[in-house]
Amino acid sequence: MMKDKMLITIQSTVGKEHNFKSREDSESSALGIPYDYGSVMHYSKTSFNIGSKATIITRIPQFSDVIGQRMGFSANDLAKLSLLYNCTKSSTFVESCNFEQENICGMIGGPGEAKWEQRSSVSGGPPNDFTNMGQCKGKGSFMHFSSSSTHSGDRALLESRWLYPKPGVQCLHFFLHNTAAADDVLNIWVREHDKDNPSGKMKLFKSILGGGMSSWELHAINLEVTQKSRVVFEGISGNMTSKGGFSLDDVNMASTKCPQHIWHIHNMTKLLTSTKPGTKSYSPRFLSAAGYSFQVGVYLNGRSDRPGYVGVYVHLTSGPNDHRLQWPCPWQQVTMILMDQQSDIRQQMNNHRMVTTDPEKLSSEGELYWDNPSKVGSKVTASDGTTYYRGPGFGTSSFLSHRRIKSRNFIKGDDAYFLFSMEGLLELSAVTYVERASL
Repeated sequence: MMKDKMLITIQSTVGKEHNFKSREDSESSALGIPYDYGSVMHYSKTSFNIGSKATIITRIPQFSDVIGQRMGFSANDLAKLSLLYNCTKSSTFVESCNFEQENICGMIGGPGEAKWEQRSSVSGGPPNDFTNMGQCKGKGSFMHFSSSSTHSGDRALLESRWLYPKPGVQCLHFFLHNTAAADDVLNIWVREHDKDNPSGKMKLFKSILGGGMSSWELHAINLEVTQKSRVVFEGISGNMTSKGGFSLDDVNMASTKCPQHIWHIHNMTKLLTSTKPGTKSYSPRFLSAAGYSFQVGVYLNGRSDRPGYVGVYVHLTSGPNDHRLQWPCPWQQVTMILMDQQSDIRQQMNNHRMVTTDPEKLSSEGELYWDNPSKVGSKVTASDGTTYYRGPGFGTSSFLSHRRIKSRNFIKGDDAYFLFSMEGLLELSAVTYVERASL
C-alpha cells in the first residue's frame, strides 16, 4: 500500500482509529497518479490526535508542513478528477502564456512601425521576468515594447493565437512592468471574427498610460467575447522621452469574472516578521458595484491570541453613496483572496474567505453589525488627512498560517496580492471569479 511507504502513523496518539484504516489495491486506486502530499484530501500531521501530539510523520520530512492543506485542489487532485469523470478539457480555462518558449504561445506580431520583442531583461527595467524572478539561470522571458527607441506615433501589435472562449464574461489578467513615458499608451483590444467580419472587428477594453511604478503589477480586465477571437496588445509611443517601455508576462485568460479590486502589498516578507501580533493593517477603501464602501483589515502576524497566522476582516466604511443605500447592508458577499502567483492559472492554489452581510446580525453591544458605518462605526483619519467612519470587522483569525504562505507562490519578488469582490447574492448566480480557473 503506497500510503504506508510514504507515511508513518503513530497509533498511540490516534484518537479515532477508524479514520486510519488502510485499503488494499483491490479496493482503491491512485489511478496512476503519484502520491500527493499536497492533496486537499490529505490529513494534516495532527489530524484526529489525542492532545497536541502528531498522528502522522511523513517519511520525507520536508512534507511535514505540506500535508493537510485546505487551500484548494492540487494539480494531482485535478488530474484524478479528470480521470474519474472523463474530463477532456477545462470548462473555464482559455489561455496561459509565460513567454518561456520561442514560439511565444503562438502569438503573432501585427502591422506597425515597431514590434514587440521577447526579452530576458531591459536596461531601463525590468531586470528580469516575472515568472522566474531571475532565479533560474538561462531562463526567464517576457514581451517588451520599447518606447525609448521609437518615434512619436509608432505602434506595435502583439496578437494572441485564436481563442474560443465560452460566450459571456472572461477575465484577462497579466503582469505589466511599466517604464514607459507618461504619454505612451498600452491598449488592450479584442479582435472578434464572424461571418459578417471575416477580417475581424476590433473592440477596445482598456488603455493604460505610461509612467507607472517601475515594478511588476497585476492587471485584471473583464472581457465579453462571443466569437472566436484574438486578444491584441497595442503599444503606442508618445512625444515624451521614455527610459523603457511596456513589458508583459504571465498572461492568463479564463471564462470567469475578474476580481473587482486588487491590493498590492510590497515588502511582504519583512512585514510578516516585523509586524507585532495584534497589529492590523488596512487596505485602501473600495466601492462595490452596488455602491457600498468597504475595506479589509489584515493581521499580518496574527492577532495577539493567534500569532503566526494571517487574519482577515472586512469592514464597511462610510462612502459617497450611503444616503441612497439600504441599511443594514443586506446579503452582500465579500470574497477575500490571497493570490498564489503561479504563472499558469491552472496551477494556482489561491486562499480565499467569504463573508456575507446578514442584515439582522447583532454586535456584542446589541447594535446591527452591518448598519451604516456613520451610525455604528468609529471615526478614522486616513493618511491624507481625510476622515471617515469604519464599521466593525468580521472575518477569521486563521486565514492562512505563515508556514502555508511559504509553501506556495503567495509571496513573489517579496510582493503579495489580495483580490477582493463584493456582490449581492443574486448577482452570484452568474459566473464569478473562482479560486481555480481549471475546474
